[in-house]
Amino acid sequence: MGPLQGLRVVELAGIGPGPFAAMLLADLGADVLRIDRPGAVSAFGPAELDLLARGRRSVAVDLKHPAGSATVLALAERADVLLEGFRPGVAERLGVGPDACLARNERLVYGRMTGWGQDGPLARTAGHDLGYIAVTGALAAIGRAGGPPQVPVNLVGDFGGGAMYLAVGVLAALLESRVSGRGQVVDAAIVDGTAHLSTMLHGMLAAGRWEDRRGVNLLDGGAPWYDVYETADGGHLAVAALEPEFHAQLLDRLGIAADAPDRDDPANWPALRALLAGTIRRRTRAEWTAVFEGSDACAAPVLTWSEAHEHPHLQARGTYVERDGVPQPAPAPRFSRTPGALGRPPARPGGHTREALTDWGVPDVDALLASGAVHQA
Repeated sequence: MGPLQGLRVVELAGIGPGPFAAMLLADLGADVLRIDRPGAVSAFGPAELDLLARGRRSVAVDLKHPAGSATVLALAERADVLLEGFRPGVAERLGVGPDACLARNERLVYGRMTGWGQDGPLARTAGHDLGYIAVTGALAAIGRAGGPPQVPVNLVGDFGGGAMYLAVGVLAALLESRVSGRGQVVDAAIVDGTAHLSTMLHGMLAAGRWEDRRGVNLLDGGAPWYDVYETADGGHLAVAALEPEFHAQLLDRLGIAADAPDRDDPANWPALRALLAGTIRRRTRAEWTAVFEGSDACAAPVLTWSEAHEHPHLQARGTYVERDGVPQPAPAPRFSRTPGALGRPPARPGGHTREALTDWGVPDVDALLASGAVHQA
């Protein structure tokens, strides 16, 4: 199943963006082997609920054992892609860096996922999503005017600027390798990807169409018609009526078309915001959802994670699926001829060591188990 069926990927286990990229490739049909440390446990609860580990088998390898690193090299020799998310230099010290792997398989695409990148003054320092998006300007742009920057979970850096760029980079390098016959190293840094995500805003800033402060611009809550408003029951309604024709529908459905001031004059924005806020606060979220159903007013209820999988549109599309009683996002994007699908449930670390190594043609699996280089959970 999936357009990547037949692609072999070795994933050196990590946290956050690396596992997300590996999950994405597995969702699209790749055969991904996750290399876990012996005795590893999930950082986020029971292994069977670690959804970022879905779709692949787990092999437990002691990379500090000489035969352990040799096992990873044997897998790299049989793989199309290797993914790792260590700090710069760690994979090399463990004997599984790019030079060692490419020496065994010159067509290998070696994907490296870090926050700061493989070089630069901060390359070897620790970090997390929040720090990466802080230095790129993204964090400063998120929040209300006059208030502090707001923490956007870790979707902007780890998964948007990190994992997605790793996946795109790996797939681009695979396409190139089909022509050249040679692999290469993909350096995916969260700071680079997050900066790249903001390309449009840099253009608007240069053109004088964006102010370098938060909460005063078209897309950051500065415009009254692109903001979130509280409803009568404490819920919220997202309003994104950017175009004039959509804004007209918004005002009409709210019943305030005759009272709304001209939106093209920024001097009217405080009055327009107050009118929108006061009107929306008169009804519940469910009532406004019914009012805007099927319209082009670009108003939508703000749903929680646990509510989202019940939304009628997302249900109709199968955007969320349920496995073993756990709702979770379905594979994306969609393909007309080779659709992706949920593969295996999240694996217990080391749960497939004997099976997977045998399937990949690694020799002397029993000897490796006996030596302690690899472990079967």
